Amino acid sequence: CGVKVQRFSVGFGRPIWSRTARDGTEYVIGWLPLGGYVKMLDRREAEVREQDLAQEFTGKPVGQRMAIVAAGPVVNLLLCFALLWLMFLIGRPDHAPVVGRVQGIAAEGGLQAGDRMLAVGDRATPTWTEASFALAVAAIDRGVTPVRVRTADGGEATRQLDFSGVPMGEDLRDALGRIGVVPAHAVTPPVIGTVQEGPATGLLRPGDRILAVGGTPVTDWLELPGLLARAAPAGPVPVRVARGAETLDLTLQPTRIEDRGRTVWRLGIVAQAPDAVPMDAVLRYGPVAAVPAAFAEMRHQTTELFRMVGRAFTGHLALQDTVSGPIGIARAAKAYADRGLAWYLTLLAALSLSIAILNLLPIPVLDGGHLLYYLIELVKGRPLSDGAMAAGQYVGLALLLGLMGLAFYNDLQGLIR
Repeated sequence: CGVKVQRFSVGFGRPIWSRTARDGTEYVIGWLPLGGYVKMLDRREAEVREQDLAQEFTGKPVGQRMAIVAAGPVVNLLLCFALLWLMFLIGRPDHAPVVGRVQGIAAEGGLQAGDRMLAVGDRATPTWTEASFALAVAAIDRGVTPVRVRTADGGEATRQLDFSGVPMGEDLRDALGRIGVVPAHAVTPPVIGTVQEGPATGLLRPGDRILAVGGTPVTDWLELPGLLARAAPAGPVPVRVARGAETLDLTLQPTRIEDRGRTVWRLGIVAQAPDAVPMDAVLRYGPVAAVPAAFAEMRHQTTELFRMVGRAFTGHLALQDTVSGPIGIARAAKAYADRGLAWYLTLLAALSLSIAILNLLPIPVLDGGHLLYYLIELVKGRPLSDGAMAAGQYVGLALLLGLMGLAFYNDLQGLIR
């Protein structure tokens, strides 16, 4: 639009590197890596020479000023779409959404081991990541949610999960734990790795697979504490194990231990470290099919971002799940990068979308605040007074600093946890 750019800065604060181009634009890297800015020729900030007035920002028509301000968020949206398209094209490896073990809310709702989750509410769940996030969000919303599954015998059924008892303000991690679903790929086989000094000494051996405790079949190591707690108070517990080709029926007396006010029963055995379960589901589309898939995913993430903010304001969601700062972003980037390029692209797309939405909020200082000023100017036929704009900038700066403070607080809380 013919506006002179005086400075293009990546980061804020004092420059740690700068270079001035032939057209007079100064390119800068600031010491505070929390974003960046473009400084344009503006007579509200300094006197503008007569020969430069044609390149001054406020002298441009309001439509051009709106286009300039909206350009940044629009590019963030386009980048989000491009990253999601590339992610779908490469294919994001994941685990299948198959249930391995259930308890609590999931068991009460009828979910069973071997169920493959096809949809949670109206959200399709082709992988475990989609399924787990959809379940956590449903738990935070505290309603009754239908879960469509394909059962182990190949049929289809709908389970009704009632999350009305989930406490208000639950964070996503606690909400997932409260649901009571353990995925099939996370189930630990009941195979003994180490036998310590105790009731099992001389009777059980490393490599033994526990088949049943007290007559109840065992498929997951984490079932053992509950089975022992039910059977041990009555006396010695019958334990069936597989040792090679043999099946042995043994009787053991678990040791009773008081642990933080709870009574637990132990045999003195430690699980064998399970082998890593390979990814058995890939979220992938062809070049053409990836286009609507990327649009749909971007629309879904946008909707969820606004809903998450609403949940935080209504007390449904813990504040630590609403916003993260540079520490939280760096930790997430490391975790996603470790899982491969497609996962890293997923995170970059989410960050780009978050930046676009944040900048479009009608808060003075942000692009959305400037757009609000220009809309008012279109309606009134003249710009707001300098005093009104200055007051808005102070309010916007206070809101932005509050948001940054919350982000840093959440980062530090995350490190402490």
